[in-house]
Amino acid sequence: MITKRIIPCLDVKDGRVVKGVNFAGLSDVSSPIELAKYYSDCGADELVFYDITASAEGRALFTDILKKTAETVFIPLTVGGGINTVEDFDRVLKCGADKVSVNSGAIRDPSLIPAAAKKYGDQCVVISADVKRVDGRFRVFAKGGREDTGMEAISWIKRCVDSGAGEVVLNSIDTDGVRGGFDLEMLEAVSNAVSVPVIASGGAGSVQDFITLFNTLPRVDAGLAASIFHFGQVAIPDLKAELKKNGINVRI
Repeated sequence: MITKRIIPCLDVKDGRVVKGVNFAGLSDVSSPIELAKYYSDCGADELVFYDITASAEGRALFTDILKKTAETVFIPLTVGGGINTVEDFDRVLKCGADKVSVNSGAIRDPSLIPAAAKKYGDQCVVISADVKRVDGRFRVFAKGGREDTGMEAISWIKRCVDSGAGEVVLNSIDTDGVRGGFDLEMLEAVSNAVSVPVIASGGAGSVQDFITLFNTLPRVDAGLAASIFHFGQVAIPDLKAELKKNGINVRI
């Protein structure tokens, strides 16, 4: 049985971790360096670091903060934000990232994924898709959820995987920060369409939401969350103990 991963997410703006609801209304949480060390020490399986305004502001990712964050953790680190070229992959990997997450950069230039996969391997390339329902259809959004691309999400994600992305992070804008549970309908559609690991992001509000996620959609590999971990509603050791109690295989 595949071990399910629990992944905290650090959304970083101006060098601080922030959190909002439906990708808006951001409030300050903590230092990414301190928070990353805390999660690494308390049993997180991986960590995701997003420089959430890099794409919208048209700038490169903050590498100084990233380097310091990478130095404090001993678990795999996925990094995204402002990744537009193979050189950006190179820069972020040299700062200590294990995997690189791309969203707006791949929408702008779909050849980025196969080029990066060829140079660094599929396992290094993560497609992060920000998806929202528009007129009853799943649509891809760019620039941190600010821009509707008009593209249908499932076919776009499948295209990215077919061209070399080794993992999918599915961010449901509809459930982001609402804490009402993961977007099971959207996740099912994506996990049925691809054969690579799928990470569920957006909507976790309780331990039960993770239990429901993994029991309902066994093909989903990991649950990613921010608010409930940052604000102490759920501690990762407690979450893992409950998952294990419910027959879900996790690393304790």
